[in-house]
Amino acid sequence: MASASLLKSSPVLDKSEWVKGQTLRQPSVSVVRCLPNAPSPLTIRAGSYADELVKTAKIVASPGRGILAMDESNATCGKRLASIGLENTEANRQAYRTLLVTVPGLGNYISGAILFEETLYQSTTDGKKIVDVLVEQKIVPGIKVDKGLVPLAGSNNESWCQGLDGLASRTAAYYQQGARFAKWRTVVSIPNGPTELAVKEAAWGLARYAAIAQDNGLVPIVEPEILLDGEHGIERTFEVAQKVWAEVFFYLAENNVLFEGILLKPSMVTPGAECKERNTPQQIADYTLKLLQRRIPPAVPGIMFLSGGQSEVEATLNLNAMNQSPNPWHVSFSYARALQNTCLKTWGGRPENVKAAQEALLIRAKANSLAQLGKYTGEGESEEAKKGMFVKGYVY
Repeated sequence: MASASLLKSSPVLDKSEWVKGQTLRQPSVSVVRCLPNAPSPLTIRAGSYADELVKTAKIVASPGRGILAMDESNATCGKRLASIGLENTEANRQAYRTLLVTVPGLGNYISGAILFEETLYQSTTDGKKIVDVLVEQKIVPGIKVDKGLVPLAGSNNESWCQGLDGLASRTAAYYQQGARFAKWRTVVSIPNGPTELAVKEAAWGLARYAAIAQDNGLVPIVEPEILLDGEHGIERTFEVAQKVWAEVFFYLAENNVLFEGILLKPSMVTPGAECKERNTPQQIADYTLKLLQRRIPPAVPGIMFLSGGQSEVEATLNLNAMNQSPNPWHVSFSYARALQNTCLKTWGGRPENVKAAQEALLIRAKANSLAQLGKYTGEGESEEAKKGMFVKGYVY
């Protein structure tokens, strides 16, 4: 467990700034005086949340900390529970989520937790609101706001992400419930193209979501995941990633998104999962950092990488390699399976295993904290942590 001094050194929002039920601030407006023959004054909506967005993004991107992605849908959470022989019931989902958020000292290494909607409004098994438990741990609550992937008509069997309808009212409600950042995941498939249509759809959807989230006080995590599926090499991944991120930032700018108030959740630049040629962590770091330098403005405060089916150790080693050289961003993690896998299997649904499972999660969180600081060595890792978790055609 990290020292108390490390915990105290992490910037935190005061709990009063995000408790449930607080009055949602109304955006300020300014009126532009028009010439006498103009039909009516033009009302311009100002960014009333700008300062708060920047502050929240900096907290999530604080040194030695990253994001615990625990936003699996109920169906996907059910698959995880089934792997340890548990039925997919709300009580079992609640028990597992309680285990995750109540790990003592988790806030030393975790700055934000992405929640599914059920979890945002849920309490722990002993009746404490999960949002309150996270805030007490100095962890910023976040919320998954997309509505999942559906087939993209006119494409090469590709997908697009739905959820823009009603997003403004939902993000406003999530803010009042205590969320302070949001996540929207869309995907790009290299084996299926990607077609120009799919790339533009992904970029435009992310940009509209980001603008709406910021308008309602939530820092948007922008996540165009380039899937690991395929036999392609690392050069092809790099080529596609350059195209995707160019489109994403073009449309973010078109939608007047505040770059200082967003976080990115990119894929690392790796070869396809079925590629025969494998690359070292240093090679992956070199390609990934080159991508960031070519495509990501320094104004963006945090790059929170997804693990995308890598093993726990592999994801940590790659992150550590990226933090061996200076860069203008906070390069960190937003892992789901790469933080939870050993924890889940250690728990096995048994109350007597909760403490051991929590210790397993803390070990992984600390390892990735060290990797964010460039100080991870990989010593003493279990065989379970070295197992790959890639699933072809994975959906969640």
